[in-house]
Amino acid sequence: MGASRWADAIERAWDSMRLRRNRAPQDFRIETYVGHGGPQGVVVRGRVLDDPPPSDAVAGEGAGAALRRTLRGFVTDELPGVPLRISLSGTTAEVTSDEEGYFLVRLQPTGLESPWTEGTVELAAPYRGVTSAHTTPVRVRVAGGDAKFGVISDVDDTILETGVQRLGHMVRQTLTGSALTRTPFEGAPALYRDLAAEVNPVFYVSSSPWNLHAFLVAFLRHRDFPLGPVLLRDLLGSAGRREPKHGRIREVLDLHPDLPFVLIGDSGEEDPRIYADIVREYPDRILAVYIREVRLDPGDGRVEQVSDEWDDTVPFVLAADSDAVRRHAASLGLLS
Repeated sequence: MGASRWADAIERAWDSMRLRRNRAPQDFRIETYVGHGGPQGVVVRGRVLDDPPPSDAVAGEGAGAALRRTLRGFVTDELPGVPLRISLSGTTAEVTSDEEGYFLVRLQPTGLESPWTEGTVELAAPYRGVTSAHTTPVRVRVAGGDAKFGVISDVDDTILETGVQRLGHMVRQTLTGSALTRTPFEGAPALYRDLAAEVNPVFYVSSSPWNLHAFLVAFLRHRDFPLGPVLLRDLLGSAGRREPKHGRIREVLDLHPDLPFVLIGDSGEEDPRIYADIVREYPDRILAVYIREVRLDPGDGRVEQVSDEWDDTVPFVLAADSDAVRRHAASLGLLS
């Protein structure tokens, strides 16, 4: 996400000012992200913070309220070294939060329920004087046997109008907008619902920071997109969490080896090149690639450089709008 540039500056400035304290946390909180998996394993992620829960957007609120909510999402007091226990479908695993408060665990549970399996993440032992029970639910998307394919989609300028090509406009929208006011591209929610057909899983993979996870999930719910894992990245932490988008796409493909996938992105940044790499790595797993045209200068040749090298066995469609994607997807039998 283009917002990573300013988000990086915000979080670095905050981390440079605050001191890591050893006092008892005042607002201990386990934040979980939407997980995913199946017979090959399940991935559960989250973060442990010493901050009050974020407030929900309210209809009619001003830009100032939205700005304060956005900034609070980046000015966080993360908690390292927290012992946690993850329980899912009769399987448990223990993990410790890292230096930025993040945790990631892979489990091999059995008896997963589709489309969603519910689990918990809890404090496994006392931490800095916190001894009371702290348990947070976690949801894991599980594709059922009736799923025909999955969808991997970018977010900014693919489903969410962001204007990454115009930095000032993008920063203003990101800072002062909310899940209630931010605008999806016309026709995108209905297109994604029809692709999902209530059984096909949708994964949202973005270069946005994890700080925006709650906002993006709220946006998807408010605009009636099919809910699915929102896989983001850490801007400042270990190299493993700063991995390029390729790594998160590979995670999805590897955990769901029986599903072919449709890839949807935009022409504004690196999606065409990234998806070309994925098609080369997984030539038998990709049904089609759709790229929304959002460039200020469509004649810059960046997308065409990729498409000119494209293997025609996988359709590559540079689409002007959601209707163009819909027409082509229908021709492939991807829509009910």
